[in-house]
Amino acid sequence: MKLSSQMEWLLQVLMIAISAIMVIFFISSISGYYETLRDQCLLQSCGSSAPVPPTTLEALNQISLTVDSYAAALVAIDSGLAFLFYTGAGIILWKSRREKIGKLAMLALVAYGTTFPSLVYIASEGSETFQRWPDGISTIGWITLFLFFLLFPSGKLTPYWTLFVWIPFSLVQILSFLFPETVIDLQQWSPTARILYYLSAIGSMIYSQIYRYRKVSNAEQKQQTKWVVYGVTISFLGFFGIGAFFVADAAFSPLSYIYLTIALHVFVSIIPLTLAFATLRHRLWDIDPLVNRTIVYGVLSLAIVIVYSASVLYLSSVFRTDKSYIISLIATSIVAILFAPLKQWLQRIVNRLMKGRHDDPFAVLVELGDSLIKPMAPEKVLDAVARTIQDALRLPHVSISIGMNGQETMVISVGEKKYELHAFPLIHSGEELGTLWLSSRSPGEAFSSEDSRLLDVLLRQAVPIAKNIKMTAGMKLLAKDLQESRERLVLAREEERRQIRRNLHDELAPRLMSLAFNVAAAEQYIRKSPDTAIGLLGELRQEIRTTVNDIRTMVHDLRPPTLDEFGLLGSIEARIEEILKTSAQMAATRDHDAIRVKLHVLEELPILPAAVEVAVYRIVTESLVNVIRHAEATICDVHIRLIAAQELQVEVIDNGKGIPIPIKPSVNGGIGLTSIRERAGEIGGQCLFERLETGGTRVMALLPLLRGEEIK
Repeated sequence: MKLSSQMEWLLQVLMIAISAIMVIFFISSISGYYETLRDQCLLQSCGSSAPVPPTTLEALNQISLTVDSYAAALVAIDSGLAFLFYTGAGIILWKSRREKIGKLAMLALVAYGTTFPSLVYIASEGSETFQRWPDGISTIGWITLFLFFLLFPSGKLTPYWTLFVWIPFSLVQILSFLFPETVIDLQQWSPTARILYYLSAIGSMIYSQIYRYRKVSNAEQKQQTKWVVYGVTISFLGFFGIGAFFVADAAFSPLSYIYLTIALHVFVSIIPLTLAFATLRHRLWDIDPLVNRTIVYGVLSLAIVIVYSASVLYLSSVFRTDKSYIISLIATSIVAILFAPLKQWLQRIVNRLMKGRHDDPFAVLVELGDSLIKPMAPEKVLDAVARTIQDALRLPHVSISIGMNGQETMVISVGEKKYELHAFPLIHSGEELGTLWLSSRSPGEAFSSEDSRLLDVLLRQAVPIAKNIKMTAGMKLLAKDLQESRERLVLAREEERRQIRRNLHDELAPRLMSLAFNVAAAEQYIRKSPDTAIGLLGELRQEIRTTVNDIRTMVHDLRPPTLDEFGLLGSIEARIEEILKTSAQMAATRDHDAIRVKLHVLEELPILPAAVEVAVYRIVTESLVNVIRHAEATICDVHIRLIAAQELQVEVIDNGKGIPIPIKPSVNGGIGLTSIRERAGEIGGQCLFERLETGGTRVMALLPLLRGEEIK
């Protein structure tokens, strides 16, 4: 449900006004707090709300303090904490005055800072007007703080059902304040019921932040969440750790309680500091190094205390004394010796838990090298690289794709694709081999500079392996293509042999047999009937001529005879002359200009293999036939040239109406455009059909000059 702009403005004004009243109430309570401490709470017990346990004048005199100065110190400490909260609230109000979440953070900080010290509670005791004010401020603080954590950082409830936890929680807070000393009053509940009540609220806040962080928040919002979680965690750990000294009821001096109170308030003051960083959002600092150092030095401090205490206790039992300068010196020496290696060990563990193995890339490369020494298939090598990258950077998913045959093929995939993928090209000698795909550790999380440095080291090892994989895969594809080409050649050869056999068996053999019968019949009639024999010999002569023509046609289909008689260029020129005559006849009947065809050969051609000669002749002649039949062109140029002494380029260019797009297969005889392409492909060449922008068609074929044994 959205409020109108006027209602939102009134609500924000109300929140600012309530915050101002809280600050004024706190300031007006300072003098009463000081007087109550001085007169009632320092030398005798004044209840659970007292900031420190009661002391004596003798204890104060031993540390050169008076009741007045002791009370003033406690007032200054409590006031300083409250004003730190007010300062944080003021900064948020000033920098985020246009955002509702900023007003809510301001109100929560003011309420929390006002009621956390015991100042307002002690100062308002016995006052009919203000005695209930601290409870009311505490109620506002709990309600706003709970709502703030449900809305932070986007200002929207996520998940929405948390609203139905906040509403009953807030109603209980309000009813408890309105009806004191009744069943509804939280102070009348059992300790277990109160703990469960507050744990439900805290659990909802924690779940909301975790859910939002993992499912909803972007990178900037995650950084805000880290600041808040860090501040609240450190504050609560410090609060419970130092609060244990107050609960222990140990015989501390007044000066010790001052130091403990200062330390307690320092930890609590982390909350407004980190909340201000998180709420303002602008120029957020990276909190991960701060969390890293906090964990390392926190655990290190605890380990030092344990080592020192254990050393002192052990040495005291050995030397049977509990006070010795030598024992303290030895324990300190042990701690000093263990400090550096212990710190390095802890730092390495924390680094690996948080981000990966940035601190020791050499060890990562050694492990990768050890895994690559083992015999394995090329695909397994790339799998080892992917798993090393995943382990070193603690990533949920790593995959590698390599470009093959003009498209990228995924060759390895490790882990589950949970979040967005980041692409890193694999480049070798200026050639992009493929892509390394890395998944973010969490939604919206980017890779840090440390990640990039470690990844750069690992990529240098992955690129040569990817190059090897690509070459291996390319060789396999080439071998497969070569095998398929050989199979096609064998099939074509056998098909051609079968056709020749059919022609010889079905046509030529019966004719020769018929000729033999005719010869035998003529022999019989030479003496009996010479005229009949002469007639049979005439038919025999005609049959022989027909058979010879058929044999020539069969041989011509295998290889044009003009190639052996005139050579390639002479054969093409002869074919051009025939085409020009045909074109002239067609032009005379259709009343249009005859086509002009010119052969361009810029240099002398070497002796070409027979297969190349046949392919060039067939491509040129069929292209010219297509120009005459379909192009309606007036000019056609044929270019034959050598390219780098390795390929022969053949071009047929006309100025006709252009080839249709898309190209349609030939349906009226001839080898057609498809067969032109097949002619080039049979000897390992390639063919291109292009429609020119200026009009006309360009047929271009690149034919390799075969070396060694020719394709037959």
